[in-house]
Amino acid sequence: MLKENSSFILDMQKTIDIGITAFSFIAAYFIKRNLLPGKFSSLSIEPNYYIVLLLIIIAWFVSFKWMGMYMSYRQQPFWPFFTTILKSCFLGMILVNITMYFLHIQGISRLLMGIFLILNISLLTFSKFIIFKTLEKIRTDGLNTRSVLVVGSKERAKEFIESVEKYKASGYRVLGCFDVDEAQLGQPVFNEHKVIGLVHNLEEYLRNNIVDELIFAMPLKMLEKGDRSLAFAESLGINVRIIPDWELHYLMYRPGIAAIRFEAFLGVHTMALQSTPHNEGAMLIKHVFDFVVAVILTLVFLPLLISIGLAIKIFSKGPVLYHQERLGMNGRLFMVHKFRTMVADADERLKELAEMNEADGPAFKIRNDPRIIPWVGTFLRKSSLDELPQLFNVLKREMSLVGPRPPIPKEVDEYSVWHRRRLSMKPGMTCLWQIAPRRNELSFEEWMKLDLKYIDNWSIFNDFKILVFTAKAVLTGAGR
Repeated sequence: MLKENSSFILDMQKTIDIGITAFSFIAAYFIKRNLLPGKFSSLSIEPNYYIVLLLIIIAWFVSFKWMGMYMSYRQQPFWPFFTTILKSCFLGMILVNITMYFLHIQGISRLLMGIFLILNISLLTFSKFIIFKTLEKIRTDGLNTRSVLVVGSKERAKEFIESVEKYKASGYRVLGCFDVDEAQLGQPVFNEHKVIGLVHNLEEYLRNNIVDELIFAMPLKMLEKGDRSLAFAESLGINVRIIPDWELHYLMYRPGIAAIRFEAFLGVHTMALQSTPHNEGAMLIKHVFDFVVAVILTLVFLPLLISIGLAIKIFSKGPVLYHQERLGMNGRLFMVHKFRTMVADADERLKELAEMNEADGPAFKIRNDPRIIPWVGTFLRKSSLDELPQLFNVLKREMSLVGPRPPIPKEVDEYSVWHRRRLSMKPGMTCLWQIAPRRNELSFEEWMKLDLKYIDNWSIFNDFKILVFTAKAVLTGAGR
């Protein structure tokens, strides 16, 4: 994704911002010592400016965290970023001065610190502005958008939609509104946005449409089964926001999966239930890591990709690649790419083999599938090398290196509600299921639980560990 799992920046932004801060101090030192005219250009040997730089890095790191430097770029205009930069830098300066006082560090050039402060504020502001405008352009062009469904159609819903419309560069797109009153069906709410459904049909709509954010903009006591609606959306992995009258207590609802927090959403105060990882910086690192590693692996494996393609051509008539429609994050359709391991008419012969299915649930698996290409197809499946072309799906940001495997739409139609939460994270080339002992003997329910375990316990370290064990599984031929 450039898709957010809440938008950009945390760990990597901290590194960039601290790097900018260190560079600002070094540049200020160089300017003070070499570029200023006359007596302004001199610097004494004392104090040790390396120690001062270290104190600045520590103080700025702390002040960035205290001042809430790492906000979502999607949910507010640029001005809060600038004011936060100012507050962070001035707080950092106060912390440094207090620390130098207690450490008895004296004689530091005030002009040097003034130049550093101006450079630091300017470069941090410029950095944030470039990122902010780049993301705005991406979202304005229709990329990295998020679909929003509003429950309610009165003043609260109208004010929320108006906030979204004012800030279209946020990338939020309102699908429409749901209401409890059938008479409101088809009625306009704000501009072209209308009531498109009734609350008792909400679950069906969430099942069959791409919804990233569900906004409750009506009194919860008006919902006959409000707790069920909350739990259902939570089970699907959809972010839920509640615009107060703050009456969640009315439902006596306690989220079983999602994290609950209060935050501003385009200037509207909401309570958010989020059941997917929300460490923005770590997710950014995951996206960058996916892209960089996919580029490297594509180049490294290029001779192997060509060799496998030639082998398929020699042993079987038909195309080298097999393309299949799969569902990605929150049900987005895309074409997954694999090396063809079966005969060209394998899909047509599926009905003949339906009774031989050894898998429970909606998945289809049989041992010694007669449709598999002899030798080549068996080897590719056993080694899992048939999945290599999905590196191109990763490069197109449709998939990740690690994540729940993308299902076919027909399978998802048979999912239980709790199964569908596996769609709340970008699908991957490998996941816990593929490195599990006796993975081919796991039941469908066990497979689903492993995917949800991955989502609930996601971390960069776990992704790295899964990739290492996947490499081992490929080398030992653990597939089927």
